[in-house]
Amino acid sequence: MDKSVIVCRCEEISYEEIEEVINQGGRTFDDIKRITRCGMGACQSKICSKLVAEVIHKQTGLSMEQIYPPRFRMPISPVSLEALATDSQQFSTVKSVLDEIELTDGKVK
Repeated sequence: MDKSVIVCRCEEISYEEIEEVINQGGRTFDDIKRITRCGMGACQSKICSKLVAEVIHKQTGLSMEQIYPPRFRMPISPVSLEALATDSQQFSTVKSVLDEIELTDGKVK
């Protein structure tokens, strides 16, 4: 793989950047994630996790079974289903995109 290839599209992290982290001692996806933000974009590592695992495998010789996926963490403040489904204002800090939409008889204006 060419060193300029973008492995994580969301955060625009290249093969070379991941390789550099591994050369500095990184051995896990979480090591790479902490230093480069790889896997912290909009897709939450759904696209790049396999590619990063392949880079780790190629650079370190670890088997694919030894390379664990990144840790996933819950959002800081959960979003209620009500916030997603209605224009309810009964929640404090959680704001839905639907709060911006005007409804008349259940239809978007």
